[in-house]
Amino acid sequence: MTAQMTFDDNALAMQLFGSHHRNLARIEQKLEVAINARGNEVTITGDADAVEAAGRVLTGLYGRLEKGKEVGTEDVEAVLRMATAPNGDIADADVTIKTHKKHISPRTPTQADYLRAIDSHELVFGEGPAGTGKTYLAVAKAAERLINGSTDRIILSRPAVEAGEQLGFLPGDMRDKVDPYLRPLYDALHDMMPEAQVAKRMEKGDIEVAPLAFMRGRTLSNACVILDEAQNTTAVQMKMFLTRLGENSSMVITGDLSQVDLPHGVRSGLRDATEILAGVKGVSFTTFTDADVVRHPLVGRIVRAYGKAESQRQSGAKYGAHYDKSNGSDSEAKADDDT
Repeated sequence: MTAQMTFDDNALAMQLFGSHHRNLARIEQKLEVAINARGNEVTITGDADAVEAAGRVLTGLYGRLEKGKEVGTEDVEAVLRMATAPNGDIADADVTIKTHKKHISPRTPTQADYLRAIDSHELVFGEGPAGTGKTYLAVAKAAERLINGSTDRIILSRPAVEAGEQLGFLPGDMRDKVDPYLRPLYDALHDMMPEAQVAKRMEKGDIEVAPLAFMRGRTLSNACVILDEAQNTTAVQMKMFLTRLGENSSMVITGDLSQVDLPHGVRSGLRDATEILAGVKGVSFTTFTDADVVRHPLVGRIVRAYGKAESQRQSGAKYGAHYDKSNGSDSEAKADDDT
């Protein structure tokens, strides 16, 4: 099948095609079509469904340019994901979170669903592998609400659990001791707001970054509350945190159940909560997969490789990962090495 498209604005058409037509080359590669550009016209040749998808992608990207938005490599990748996903909608790529330093849009259909869930539910769980934007999008949404005045404060929290390492004694006061665990949350905040403004907001109490242990006994009202790395909470800690939710507040819980760093035999509070709260009104669950990884492309391949290895272990390979139903714990039983 062959289709032709004409774009009214030559300058925008050149931006759409990209330097040395690199955007067109990426669309060709992803959709397995041939695209020939001449002036402000393109001819697309290939399988009928692929040609139609390429046309939707080009139309969507051109629409972004008409609205004054940029079309970079990440934007092309995002629209391609939306166009090729089973339930994808190219319009989802135009959903925008506006912060002081950047405008952020979902890169996958699952990310778009996640943002809609945060807008419409008081409690949202985002579970899935690293690099899928779970925490980043939640922090961006919270920053947007703080900036536009729809919330009074942001509270970001993490359990202070070492990721398989014994760090030993850390010097300094309490802030110095817990900051290394909370660094990813600071990094996300600084992506959304100028550093001086983050510091000022933290000084005023508008933004609070604190370890999970500091949440006990509090009521978190008029706030956007985010708990990151929730797979490393215990069931008791998770219940404690969830019951901190106060008036006019919303909460997002993020984590990856494939990266539990709790001691052997301790059940993850994230797993516990997703089972107990399934079907509870006002609670939403978004599950990310390796298809939603938006970091370096290699990260997605790494996640898939580990997922495949884990499946093999569960089906009786040499190292058998299992869920111990007798005590409800998340554990990994490793067979002795025969060599």
